Amino acid sequence: MSSLYFDEGLELAAAAAGDVVELSGDEARHAVTVARVRVGETLSIGDGRGTIVTGAVVSTGARELSLEVADVSRDARPSPAIVLAQALAKGDRDELAVQAATELGVDRIVPWAAARSVSRWEGPKAVKGRQRWATIAREASKQSIRAWIPEVDEPATTGQLASRFDGARILLLEPSAEAAITELEFDGRDLVLVVGPEGGIAPAELERLGAAGAEQVRLGTSVLRTSTAGPAAIAVLSAALGRW
Repeated sequence: MSSLYFDEGLELAAAAAGDVVELSGDEARHAVTVARVRVGETLSIGDGRGTIVTGAVVSTGARELSLEVADVSRDARPSPAIVLAQALAKGDRDELAVQAATELGVDRIVPWAAARSVSRWEGPKAVKGRQRWATIAREASKQSIRAWIPEVDEPATTGQLASRFDGARILLLEPSAEAAITELEFDGRDLVLVVGPEGGIAPAELERLGAAGAEQVRLGTSVLRTSTAGPAAIAVLSAALGRW
């Protein structure tokens, strides 16, 4: 399988076989300088919005390359969407969750400043943290050859979570919940998975989100870490929704 590079500035929606597409900037520099892509090799370029073109490289430069399109793949935006509201966590556990969730098909990611989150994003740290998560999602999309790069929202408080997803179905991953995620029936609404930090979702947060219509669901009898719970739930939902 050919390597995938992204250029969100490209307009690939109308691309067709025989077109020449140019990749520039850091992505092209990495392809040419680091990966040592040469004329005649096959690679893929995506716009991060559903279209991937594949073809042979016809020219290269220090920070640019061109390929002649041989094949075009277009994927519709998945519906219903799967959103991960991931609590900020210590160490790199929240970043591990973002990486795995992207590989498993999440469509949107929301950094959540939960009450029990040890890590705090404030001021410049919030901007840097969001950019870091977006980079992780982008690289994971390349690795898994995904046509759509998940959006990474601005950080949200618990109150903002309750109001940000009007019309969506909010699922709180809670080990003590009576309902199992495998027993859910779906009605076409977007699904928002809320995953707490290592200490779990605080009772006051469960109450507040529950008052906003959120449902508590469990994955199984074991308690998963915050880096594992979201990706595991996404895998279950992907199978149930027929994505897999």
